[in-house]
Amino acid sequence: MQALSRPHSSRVLFSESFVICAGSVLFRSDTAGRWQICVLHNRVDNVHVLPKGRKDCGENIDEAAVRETYEETGYPCKLLTCRMTTRAPLPYTNMLDEPRIVDDISEPFAITLRDLKEKGTKIIWWYLTVVNGEREEGTQTDSEDFRPEFFQADDAIRRLTFQDDKDIAQRALTLVDSYIAARHAT
Repeated sequence: MQALSRPHSSRVLFSESFVICAGSVLFRSDTAGRWQICVLHNRVDNVHVLPKGRKDCGENIDEAAVRETYEETGYPCKLLTCRMTTRAPLPYTNMLDEPRIVDDISEPFAITLRDLKEKGTKIIWWYLTVVNGEREEGTQTDSEDFRPEFFQADDAIRRLTFQDDKDIAQRALTLVDSYIAARHAT
């Protein structure tokens, strides 16, 4: 039997042509209850970025996001639940594939598809995280030289070097703010 073409464009990447990564927008609140976001200053390249890194073999993507955020920032953290629009179905439910608003979930809120030319494609899954402990020293690998700094959310977004990081941090802040507002309204 002859294979049919799909009605929508598709591209197949085999394992040697992509790398799965995970990162997060790491939040904490200041003494006045305002959100701060952690920005990494990469001292080698002199850029300001969000924490992210490669998923290890056998690791879940959300676990990789928490681990990479901890390793690069030194801050223990956990996934932050929120209200977001998602196309993921609710557990054990057969639902139409359409966007819906779901409360109290910790799904990825964005992905980045980064074309690395001859090195393939980097797929970065983005999560919301919140600090849940004191900063620890010595968590970065030998090849990393990041200085983590928390800034008020709007200032953190301005400091980020790359537009895609700015867009991700802005969406994260919007999700967290709208979730908090909705919870206070009830």
